[in-house]
Amino acid sequence: MKRVVITGLGAITPLGNSVDTFWKHLTEGKSGAKLITKFDPQNFKTKFACEVEDFDIEAYLPKKEARKMDDYTQLAVGAADACMQDCSFDENWDTSKVGVIWASGIGGIHTFEEELINFAKNPEQPRFNPFFITKMIPNMAAGQLSIRYGLRGVSYATVSACTSSNNAIADAFNFIRLGKAKAILTGGSEAPITRTAVGGFNASKALSTNNENYLTASRPFDQSRDGFVMGEGAGALMLEELEHAKARGAKIYAELTGCGCASDAYHITASHPEGVGAEQAMREALAEAEIKPEHVDYINAHATSTPVGDLSECKAISKLFSQSLDRVHVSATKSMTGHLLGAAGAIEAIACIKAIENSLIPPTINLENLDPEIDPNLQLTLNKAVSKEVQVALNNTFGFGGHIAVSVFKKYEE
Repeated sequence: MKRVVITGLGAITPLGNSVDTFWKHLTEGKSGAKLITKFDPQNFKTKFACEVEDFDIEAYLPKKEARKMDDYTQLAVGAADACMQDCSFDENWDTSKVGVIWASGIGGIHTFEEELINFAKNPEQPRFNPFFITKMIPNMAAGQLSIRYGLRGVSYATVSACTSSNNAIADAFNFIRLGKAKAILTGGSEAPITRTAVGGFNASKALSTNNENYLTASRPFDQSRDGFVMGEGAGALMLEELEHAKARGAKIYAELTGCGCASDAYHITASHPEGVGAEQAMREALAEAEIKPEHVDYINAHATSTPVGDLSECKAISKLFSQSLDRVHVSATKSMTGHLLGAAGAIEAIACIKAIENSLIPPTINLENLDPEIDPNLQLTLNKAVSKEVQVALNNTFGFGGHIAVSVFKKYEE
């Protein structure tokens, strides 16, 4: 099997539109929550979200081209451009061996909403944007990125709700280590702060409605948590076969050594109450990476701030790491970024990689009263970043439908 390393990163997030800014604000414990500006939320149960600010697509694309893309694809372009620059992509790459596997849980929901509203206003004389379908479908970010950089290798999208971009990373990992690609641009993007998405998640009772305290509403592990805070953005990673990266003198951030995928097979929205699938996926990821639980330094928990989800994940961690709970740090970065749905796995993979690079574990903020059902021995890294050498980091993601994916990042060594 080939070894797989990360040689490029890019991010557009509620905490900043570069990896450095995102990481700075993440380690400072900054909340990305704010009142919704994308639409008037007055008649909605939830009136806040974690929005991306100051993102201008015309800095990347001519206005005419940008209008052919939904917001989620525009965010993908922003993150991917930064990643391609970071990994020093140029004309010397054999693009027949470079692919794109890009994720989105929802895809072009803004476009879908806009077109249906226009149709409903005049159903007798329907008029649709000629780019309606190509803007909406969730594979189009992958297609647009492939076209943009001339990447002629494998190209497709993964859609598995909030596990989507971690599944994309796992697929990219497998293509490269099996020798089917030299490098793959992977990650995910999501732009779900729309009336239909917020209204739909409100109807399913998944979103926090703590409008009076929106800055601290994303409070994983807290006894008073009442749902997740919607987020938007994109995260991009360049995964590369080690020898290919070394041959061109690439900077190597970390190595991806294992991935585990499983299903709770339990409920359409709720995690298994005992964390059965989560424990299985983490165990399989570590086995593939040939790493024992006691050698893990950091877990970026999925921890969305939902009552059932946080508790089940904590139970899984307590079981699998029962012999090393005193040394493995756990943090919930969604307490700051909100939940980026299909893009969450990519953004949190970047957080894991930066933790390895900087020997610094980002905090969990907003926790005031620990849920008494959560193991008090868990090192939840509260309120302040913790300096600690990180050799191994786990990235957990879970999605509606019971989908689970876990990736293992390790400090690169010759």
